[in-house]
Order: sequence, then C-alpha cells, then structure tokens
Amino acid sequence: ACTGIENIDEAITLLEQNNWDLVAAINGVIPQENGILQSEYGVETLHGPAYGPSSQSTAASSTPSSSSAFRHVVPSRQIVERQPRMLDFRVEYRDRNVDVVLEDSSTVGDIKHILENELQIPASKMLLKGWKTGDVDDSTVLKSLHLPKNNSLYVLTPDLPPPSSSHSGALQESLNQNFMLIVTHREVQREYNLNFSGSSTIQEVKRNVYDLTSIPVRHQLWEGWPPSATDDSMTLAVSGLTFPCHRLTVGRRSSPVQTREQSEEQCTDVHMVSDSDGDDFEDATEFGVDDGEMFGVASSALRKSPMMPENAENEGDALLQFTAEFSSRYGDCHPVYFIGSLEAAFQEAFYGKARDRKLLAIYLHHDESVLTNVFCSQMLCAESIVSYLSQNFITWAWDMTKEANRARFLTMCTRHFGSVVAQTIRTQKTDQFPLFLIIMGKRSSNEVLNVIQGNTTVDELMMRLMAAMEIFSAQQQEDIKDEDEREARENVKREQDEAYRISLEADRAKREAQEREMAEQFRLEQIRKEQEEEREAIRLSLEQSLPPEPKEESTESVSKLRIRTPSGEFFERRFLASSKLQVVFDFVASKGYPWEEYKLLGTFPRRDVTQLDPNKSLLEVKLYPQETLFLEAKE
Repeated sequence: ACTGIENIDEAITLLEQNNWDLVAAINGVIPQENGILQSEYGVETLHGPAYGPSSQSTAASSTPSSSSAFRHVVPSRQIVERQPRMLDFRVEYRDRNVDVVLEDSSTVGDIKHILENELQIPASKMLLKGWKTGDVDDSTVLKSLHLPKNNSLYVLTPDLPPPSSSHSGALQESLNQNFMLIVTHREVQREYNLNFSGSSTIQEVKRNVYDLTSIPVRHQLWEGWPPSATDDSMTLAVSGLTFPCHRLTVGRRSSPVQTREQSEEQCTDVHMVSDSDGDDFEDATEFGVDDGEMFGVASSALRKSPMMPENAENEGDALLQFTAEFSSRYGDCHPVYFIGSLEAAFQEAFYGKARDRKLLAIYLHHDESVLTNVFCSQMLCAESIVSYLSQNFITWAWDMTKEANRARFLTMCTRHFGSVVAQTIRTQKTDQFPLFLIIMGKRSSNEVLNVIQGNTTVDELMMRLMAAMEIFSAQQQEDIKDEDEREARENVKREQDEAYRISLEADRAKREAQEREMAEQFRLEQIRKEQEEEREAIRLSLEQSLPPEPKEESTESVSKLRIRTPSGEFFERRFLASSKLQVVFDFVASKGYPWEEYKLLGTFPRRDVTQLDPNKSLLEVKLYPQETLFLEAKE
C-alpha cells in the first residue's frame, strides 16, 4: 500500500535485505519525503501522496475507512526530524574489497572519488556495476535509486591492461573457492541452496537447475546474474558473482507467440474442459476445430508418431519410445515412467523391504480420446502431481490406442489383477480415457485401489492419489511392524544358531585337543617302552657277555669292587685284576646304569673312572685289590 510493489518476490527480497525490519524496508524504497519514520511515540507516516503506480491507492489509504495497514494519519505530536540516511557499499575489484559508507544525498561520482584514492585507479577509467536499477551516471543521486542499507557493487576497468602474475594467483584462488548460489524457483516459490566451485561454468549451473526444476536450459528465464555474466561458458570466478553467497531467480520462459490474455483464456478453457464430461467434446468438430487445435497446438504436431509401436516384442523398448514421444508432445516435466515389463515394475514397487515399497501407478494412454491432451498437459504434467508421483509411486505406462497393444495389456491385466479388473478396463469407452490405475501390493495378491478417469481436475487427482497413499501407508506400517518382528525373530534364531555353532566348534576343538594329547601320550609311551625294551635287551646282552665272577679262593689276583648307586644301594662283585676296565663298565650297564648316562667316580683320590682307557686292566688303573666306587648321572 505504501510502496506500490505488487511482486511478492521483490517484497520478500527487500524484507530479507533489511532483516525483516518493515520500517527500514519501506524507507529503503520510497522517497525520503514520503517515508515512514520511527519516532519516540511509535510509527508515524508523513503527509504527502503515497508512492505507487496508482493514485487511487493514495486516496484509499488516506481515508479513515480504508483497510490498508498503512494509512495517512495526522500525528498528535511533532514528528521527529529525520537524520541523513547512511548507505553501506561493499565494492569488489579483482582481489580486493573496499567498504564505502556515504549519505544517501551523495552521488555515484562521490563513490568513484573514494575508490580512486583506495584503488589508485582514475575515476574516468572505472565502470561501477551492480546497480539493481540498471546503469547510472556519475551525477545520479543515491537517494533517487531507493537503495537498501547494504549494497554490493563491483568495478570493471576494460581500458586498463590485464593484471600481473599476482592477479593470476588471485584468479586461481577464486577458481578454487566455493560459491553458494541461492536459487529461487519462481513458479513454486521454492528455494535451493547450491554449492559450486569457482571453476564451474554458468552452463553447468543451468544444467543442474534443470535437474532440480525440470525446466530445460533453453526455457529458463533468469534474474540476478551480474551484467558481466554474458556467456554461459564463463566460470563463476570471473562472472562477477557476489562471494561467498549470491541470489538468483529462475522461472519458465513463456511462449513468445502467446500473449498473456491468450494464456489466461487458454487456461480457463482447459479447466472448463477438464471439469466436464467427455460427451461435451463430441460437437467440437462441428465448429471446424480439431481437438488438438483447441489448445493452440496443431493436430498434426501431436500425431507425428504413435506413442508406442504396435506389436512391440520388448516392453522396455516400447516404453522408451513412449517416454520420448510423451516428452516431445508435453514437455520434459512429466512423471518418470518405469522402463521395463509390468512384472519388473511389480518387483520394484512391491517386493523390496517394507520401508522401501511404493504404490504402482499405471497410466493408460489413448490418442483418440478428446481428454488425452488436457489430462497430460494440465494434470499429469503439473509439477505438484509429478513431484508427488516421483516420491510415492512407481509409474508405468501403456498405450491403448492400437488394438494389438490394448489386447496385450488386457491379457497382462487378467494375469496380474484378475478378470474383474480386466473386464472393467475393457468396458471403458474411448472418451473415458486416459485411465490412471492405482495398485497396492499385498502378501498374496495385487489390489487395484482406484481407477481414475481422464475427466478430472488437478485437485481431484491429487486428492485421490493422497487417499490411496493413506490406505497404503496404513498397510505399510503393518508390514513394517510384521517385518521388524520377523527380522527380530530371525536375528534371535541366527544368534542362537551362531552360539550353537560356536559351542559345537569349541566342543570339537576340545575333543580334538584331547585326542591329540592322548595320541601324543600314547606315542611317548610307545617310545618309552621301546627304549626300555631296547635297554633291557642291551642289559641282558651285556650281562650274558660278562666273564664269570672269580671265586675268593682263586689263585689269580682278584679285585673286589663295591659300587654305590645314586639311590644309595650297593652292589659288589669280584673281578680278575687282569680284566679290562670295560668289563666293569659292562657290569654297571647290566645293572641298568649305562656308562653313556652315568659317571663312575673313585673316592680316594676322587676321579672319573669313565674318562680312563677302557682297554686297560684293573691293575693298571689301580682298582686293585679293592675299591669303592659310586655312580653319578651325567648332566
């Protein structure tokens, strides 16, 4: 009412620039003499005509009966005199940023003089860019531009030589920086925050926005690009974008041959048609108008090629042609059709995890129906419908125009949904097409929740989709609960099976260890027995090979030896003094003390007899006439 601004996007942008301070936002766009001032008594409005495109709004706002939120009132107290308004400018030049603060009564030339001192660049060589109202000259007063408090500008110097290598380094640094682009989709009032590196091009930004908004690059209408961004191949680092954050607005470019009045008239006709029955179209040809031409599109353009080839062997190839032809007729903003057989669509929608399941929407197209063009262009391609279908549905399509394709679908329908649903579709008249089938998968069957005919509206279509989604969500929650319980039971069973397996492994390992230990003990016992048997055999052999013990009354010299064992026992024997020392060793070995394991020691003097020559006689080694020896185990 005060500013005459009718564009809601512009109004919201001004409020955001002023941190949603309503008074500051209004003061920033209306002339000073008509501004709203903040006094110590509250908000008061100066006298004078309202700033706006219509004088009628001024008159309306000045009357006491006006419903405007801002109307002229006679202040009961003296209005506080307004102080000069200060404006903040951040001016970017190559790798430098200069902050300038001026009163709004200053001119653009004053900014250039300040920049001349800061940047050491002649003012005559500067081009000061970034004004929201277009190019200005040096004599322009800032107040007349209705600027917000904070502003961003940039300086271009086309007549100066390119920067030195230091600037190249700054440029390289800019290429490595990340820019935050806040892109507003005008038609749906939705905001996207997109991060791009400085090396990304404007073309790449537009292609990414196409992925988000489904507006082809050639149909995108942009606002907010700096004047220097004249080429889509230009990188963001050199395009003049505000770092680190820059706001842009994108919308769909309208057809150049269609005026606004024609567009509104066409929109009205379309909704009128969509709300009526198919029978209302039967007399259209009486006026010499083809159903395609009714909406500003030549019939020949819509019927260039069939939506789907007749008798297509591969359903995936048929749907690829369907999608391509649909896009060429109705634009790129349309549901994402599943490419594959109907069975594959079932698998995708119904047979995953309960949380990932979706409803299946089957779109049945018919080129000979008068409702087809309206349904496709106004309902099926509406952004709200496209978005809702992509989030909650798997969409599969089929063309029923050709009789062979119709018969093929009815066969598939009978196999998957039963004869009742197939008969329902078979009895549909041509003018009742297109049809939209909503299918929900159940444990043992597939249930058709809804059959939506072509004579509907966007709101009704959305309501029926949402109603089907409510039924599906309730069933899905039960399925998720059952699946979670089943998975919990399976997890418990898996844990029990794993514990049992680990227990079996432990028991088997223990048993195998015991068996190995017993086998080792048995082997050692066998070795021990073999060694004992071998030793016993040696002992017996030595005992048998010993010469007979001489008698005491023998006439030959006899040596009497007394031998003490490690256990403290003694055994005695007589030997001929002429016998070799080896005979004594054999005697000791025959008693179980082989000389390889035991030493035979003498007492006086202490000596190791086993170290003596075994071929010498007892007389020669002085073991005559008697001697006491003791056995000691070798280390």
